[in-house]
Amino acid sequence: MWTPAARAELARESLPYATCLSDAEWTVLAPLLPAPSSTGRPWRWPVRAILGGILYVLRTGCAWRHLPLDFPPWSTVHRWFLRLSQAGVFERLAHALTMADRERVGREASPTGCVVDAQAARAGGVGMAGERGYDPARRVVGRKRHALTDTDGRLLVAGISTADLHDSHGGIALLRASRGLFPFLAHCFADRAYRGERVGTATAIVVEIVAAEAGQKGFAVQPRRWVIERTFSWISRCRRLARDHEATPSSALAFFVLAAAMILVRRLARAL
Repeated sequence: MWTPAARAELARESLPYATCLSDAEWTVLAPLLPAPSSTGRPWRWPVRAILGGILYVLRTGCAWRHLPLDFPPWSTVHRWFLRLSQAGVFERLAHALTMADRERVGREASPTGCVVDAQAARAGGVGMAGERGYDPARRVVGRKRHALTDTDGRLLVAGISTADLHDSHGGIALLRASRGLFPFLAHCFADRAYRGERVGTATAIVVEIVAAEAGQKGFAVQPRRWVIERTFSWISRCRRLARDHEATPSSALAFFVLAAAMILVRRLARAL
């Protein structure tokens, strides 16, 4: 709830940009990021400044070339973003933060329940590089973001596909990928797009379909499923994700996972 005390706690006027990392947030992130090598040429720019530039692009949605001069050169920030995304750093970061945040609230690090859903993102415009597809149900040309969260909305596994891939195919891939990361998952809540034997028998995870009540008209909050819809809403505050501007699926996935991870970073930083 927005109270004067809450606004004061979350105020970021002391930072050069609202997207910059506070000292508490950097304390959470620093141990999870790659450290400089003991050999070779020293890094010219600190990782904190580079990550601040990546977060500025993510939150504001600006082009890489429009990055303010207060950050390292845009080409350096972009090169580091590609390096970190291709190395899977953001996925490992989100995984560690999810377990840490669950332990912070007194829950087991590895969840036993999850929620799966997908979100279609429109392409950034005509002539955008990269493969796209058409989703006739949502009438969207672009890509689809598949997400698996725990029952509190923390991102567990994510994937990117063209928009013409059915939700159930993406759900199967996420459920299978989750077995190595979160082996204790036993129950998954999903909507009617995931019904059928193909999804139910893909893994040992029991898939429960949460359908709308008979005769329902208009919008209604569905049990369990509202959690992942809230997560999509939180992540959509990042303007880079308002549309799909990325040339490669790996970059689209990296921005999506980083947006979810930053939610947990701020939670953990407030607890310090």
